[in-house]
Amino acid sequence: MPDHSASSSSSYSSRTLTRRRLLTAAALGAAAVGGSVTSAVRAHATTSFAGASVTERRARAVVVGTGFGGGVTALRLAQAGVSTLVLERGRRWVTGPNATTFCRFANMDNRSAWLTDHSIVGGVDKTWTPYTGVVEAVEGDGMTAMCGAAVGGGSIAYHGMTLQPTRTNFAASIPQAADLYDDLNLWAYPTVARMLGISTIPYDVLASAPYKSSRLFQDVAPKAGLTPFKVPLPIDWSYARGELAGRYDATYTTSDIAFGVNNGGKHSIDATYLAQAESTSLVEVAPLHVVRDLALGADNHWVLSVDRIDTAGAVRERIRITADAVFLNAGSPGTTRLLVKSRAKGLIPDLPDAIGTRWGNNGDRIWAWINPTGDAGTQQGGPACIGGRDPDSSIPFTVVHAGSPVQTPGVTALTVVGFGVVDGAGTWAYDADKDDAVLTWPADADAALQRLIAARMQNIAATGGGIMVDTNAGAPSTWHPLGGVPMGDAVDLSGRVLGHKGLYVLDGARIPGSTGACNPSMTIAALAEHSMQSIVRQDVGRVF
Repeated sequence: MPDHSASSSSSYSSRTLTRRRLLTAAALGAAAVGGSVTSAVRAHATTSFAGASVTERRARAVVVGTGFGGGVTALRLAQAGVSTLVLERGRRWVTGPNATTFCRFANMDNRSAWLTDHSIVGGVDKTWTPYTGVVEAVEGDGMTAMCGAAVGGGSIAYHGMTLQPTRTNFAASIPQAADLYDDLNLWAYPTVARMLGISTIPYDVLASAPYKSSRLFQDVAPKAGLTPFKVPLPIDWSYARGELAGRYDATYTTSDIAFGVNNGGKHSIDATYLAQAESTSLVEVAPLHVVRDLALGADNHWVLSVDRIDTAGAVRERIRITADAVFLNAGSPGTTRLLVKSRAKGLIPDLPDAIGTRWGNNGDRIWAWINPTGDAGTQQGGPACIGGRDPDSSIPFTVVHAGSPVQTPGVTALTVVGFGVVDGAGTWAYDADKDDAVLTWPADADAALQRLIAARMQNIAATGGGIMVDTNAGAPSTWHPLGGVPMGDAVDLSGRVLGHKGLYVLDGARIPGSTGACNPSMTIAALAEHSMQSIVRQDVGRVF
C-alpha cells in the first residue's frame, strides 16, 4: 500500500491534500464508533394546548430509564412482587435477521439522533426532520456526553464491551464502595455476565478475513508494551457466522453497529433484563415518556411530571404520576439533570449539596491509527473484540481496537479507543433560561491520563507503522458519562438518596468519574444487582 503519511509527501500541495484525506479518514472512522461529534440543537417538545388537562396516574414504584441500571431494577422489583411502571423517553426498536430497523452509517438518517435537525456525527453533513433517534449529544462546557435514548438505553448503541475491573482498579475509581468488591466479584458480576450471555470472539470468526484488523492490533499490541486480551461481549456469534456464510446482510462483520444491530443476536438490556421483567406481568414499560420534573408531594409521595410524546417530539399527553418509590436510571446526564433541576426549583427540599458534582468522562479518548504497515483488510469486523492493557502504568488504562464501517479510498484507518481511571472533576449547574442543568468539565481534568494513553498510542504507531490521530483533540466527548450524584455524598452505597425515603439512584450517576479502566456497563449493572438485593430485603414492604 502506498505511504500516505504527511511526512512522505514531497510538496506542500501534496502534504496538504494528504493531511486532509488522513484527517477525513480519521474523523469518519472514529465517528463510526462515537469519536467525533458535532453541535446538536435539541428540538424541545412543545404543545399548543397550554391549559390542557393532566392525566393522573398512581404507581407503587416508578423506574425512570431502561439502561443497565433500569433493566436490573425493573426485573428485581418484579421478582419481589412489586408492580412497577418503567418510563423511557425513547422508542422501542425491534430487530431480527436482515432487519432495517436501524440506519446504517453510509445512509445515516434521523434514526441516529435524539430530536435534532442534523447529524451529531462529525464529517457527516446531513439535515433531517427531528426524530426520537437512539443517541442524544448533551453539550457542556468542555465536554459533550453521548447518551442512549431507547428502550434498552445505552445498550442499544454500544459495541458491548463487558469488562470487570480488578479489585485494585475498582477501588481507585470508587473508593467509597471498595468494601463491596468481594460481593460483586462473588455473585453480582457473574450474574450480569450470565444475564447478558457474554463471550469472547470465537477462533473461527477471529480468523476470518473481516477480522484482519483485529488480528493486526492483537499482533502489534505486545510489541508496543500492551498485554492483549479478548474482550467479553454480549453477542450470539452465530449471527456473525451467518454473515460470513452469506445468510445475513453484513453488519457485525463490517462493524456497522454504531446505531444498533439490525441482525439481532445482541443481548441488549431490552432483550434480557427488561424482557424477563415484562414477562412477569408486573412491569409496564412506557416508551416515549419524558420526565420533565420530579417533586416531593405534600403527603411525602413522589410526583413526576411526564410528557408522552410522539416520534417527532410533540407532546400528546401530559401525565402526573404519584409514586411510593422512584428509581432514577436515566443515565448520568439524565438523572443528574433531573435532580439538579429539582433542587434549584425547590421541588425537593434538602437535597444533598453533592448533587451535580464528581462527574467524569471515564477517561475516554478515541484515536485513529492511519496506514499501519500490516494488512488490515478491506473491511473491519466487530464489535470491538481485542484490547490491551499496560500492567505497569502509573494510572490504570485500557485500549481496545474497534472496527470502523467507513474507509476512505487509499487510506487505511483503524479506530483505537482508550479509557482509564480519572477523578470526577465535572459539575452541573442549573440554567433557568433553559430549565436544564449544564455540564462544566475542566480542560485539564484528565490530562495526566491522556498523556499516558497518547504515549501508548504513539508506541503502537512506532511499532506497527503509520501515524496516530487524536480524534477528540478539538472536540472532547464521552460515550461513558459517569457521576453527578456520587455515592457517599449524595446517595448511600445502595443508591438511596440521603435524607429522602423512597428515592433511589442506581445508574452511572452514582459512580464518581470512572469504572476502573473499563467501560462502565458491567459495573453499573453489577452495582444495581447488589443494591437491589439490599433494597428488596430492607425497603420493600417498609418504605414502599
